[in-house]
Amino acid sequence: RYLARVINQVDLAVASPLWMQERLRRSGIRVIDPVVDVTNYVMLELGQPLHAFDLDRLSGGIQVRMAKKGEKITLLDGKEVELQPDVLLIADKDKALAMAGIMGGEDSGVSATTKNILLESAFFSPDAIAGKARQYGLHTESSMRFERGVDPELQRVAIERATELLLQIVGGQAGPILDHTSESNLPKRDPIILRKARLELLIGREYQSEEVDRILVGLGCDIQESSDDSWNVIPPSWRFDMALEVDLIEEVARIVGYNDIEAKPIATNLLLGRSSETMLKTSSLADHLVARGFREVITYSFISSEMADFILDRNKQVLLQNPLAADLSVMRPSLVPGLLTTAAHNLARQESRLRIFESGLRFSRGASSDSSDKNNINQIACISGLICGSQFPEGWSEKTADADFYNLKSELDALAAIGNKTLEYQPQQGLSYLHPGQSAAVVLDGAEIGFIGAVHPQWLKKMDIDTAVYVFEISLETLLAVDLPGFVAPSRFPSVRRDIALLVDREISAAKLIAEIKSVASELLTNIRLFDIYTGQGIDSNKKSVALGLTFKDSSRTLHDDDISLAVREIVTELEQRLDAQQR
Repeated sequence: RYLARVINQVDLAVASPLWMQERLRRSGIRVIDPVVDVTNYVMLELGQPLHAFDLDRLSGGIQVRMAKKGEKITLLDGKEVELQPDVLLIADKDKALAMAGIMGGEDSGVSATTKNILLESAFFSPDAIAGKARQYGLHTESSMRFERGVDPELQRVAIERATELLLQIVGGQAGPILDHTSESNLPKRDPIILRKARLELLIGREYQSEEVDRILVGLGCDIQESSDDSWNVIPPSWRFDMALEVDLIEEVARIVGYNDIEAKPIATNLLLGRSSETMLKTSSLADHLVARGFREVITYSFISSEMADFILDRNKQVLLQNPLAADLSVMRPSLVPGLLTTAAHNLARQESRLRIFESGLRFSRGASSDSSDKNNINQIACISGLICGSQFPEGWSEKTADADFYNLKSELDALAAIGNKTLEYQPQQGLSYLHPGQSAAVVLDGAEIGFIGAVHPQWLKKMDIDTAVYVFEISLETLLAVDLPGFVAPSRFPSVRRDIALLVDREISAAKLIAEIKSVASELLTNIRLFDIYTGQGIDSNKKSVALGLTFKDSSRTLHDDDISLAVREIVTELEQRLDAQQR
């Protein structure tokens, strides 16, 4: 909206009235000349910035347009600036007259010799003005108001008020108001539905409909429709802070008076949630890790594309359309990169022993190849941990070795034991960011739920980490489900342990061997303990010797040697058939 009016034969030799000068001075604004003083005064009085041009210095009509690339203007403060194409200008047919909503130009400004003026009163969208003043190192009273929003219905009132004051002070003859308005681009105020029940619930007292009508109308609101239980309200154009139902409720409470609101205790029916013994909370796992010397960290959910390529194929990555930075352009497909970044930061600051963990979401694309499908994203809650440095803090009693794969494995086993779960580990070769000889897949109830292992030296080198680092990451969903223990009365009869050594192929893991024993043994077998693995002299290079302690017990009688020998013989026989194992 752009309004303009010509005022001819003004006399700028007169001074502004003393009362106006004093009010401007007390408002922190310098007195300049009657025309500038009036525009400043009306701006303070009504909130609408105004500007006046020397009519005789204009060429042709007024144009409101965007700046041309490389176009320059000398402002009223004498500063020449080169304008960018995103700057809104007031111009005539030959030159730029002013930066719209910010500051006028020196070539068209009012001076002591000015006889005819063009008075401007406009509404500019805050989006068109925001940031432009700071971009050129400027800060004006006009830009401050336009950036925050000016009443789009105020321009005619302001120009009439300024005209009245100017005619009183400098005289002259005022022409008609020229109004060019784009109604479709002016801000539209959407109706707000105010519910009486909501009003009374939030404030805590009852209101008569007539009382609410009086308050809303008094605030300048337009009540389009009302009933006994609601109002359809359009806020006034000058109230930008009225956009929601709660805003109207605040106004009603303010006008009625806060002291009129009775103090009442809050009463409501609360439905307490149920806590199940079969589900753990993530905080329980976090507390457990903290008790074992870990520290929780929180890292960005975004990582660099270079890191993401180590973990996941490019077509399965979730890319950000508007990343915070170039190195934060991919939603993390794993929590490990964040832990490694944290580790690198601390190791560079002489924190050589680290135990850290994080719980959160990892992201990947689903089966569909359509990258525009927002629902085609997998979000999996995980918990991930990292260790490096010595096994224990430095102490006087003994020297401690560096942490290794099995130290982290014991931490993961202890974490799973909270929910009475036993994890299994299988060789893992498919993860390029883990050391191929020191990594494993974590398996629970036959399903792979994560991984554990040493970080690949190539990745450590890229992150300037010169020490071995071990990480794990497992799904939270399976870990939080608790297997409730059942009570079994202890046997009154003694147990018997029998140790055996089995010769098996190197590729057969001890976990697989134990699983096979459990599947073939009778109910007398109550425990299996692995206590030695031997390779070397006297053993075929393709074989290894696995020593196991088997514990047998019966709840109804004392076992004899014949019972134990028979049970062991059955186990060995089955292993010979299934795994080609030999008893040593």
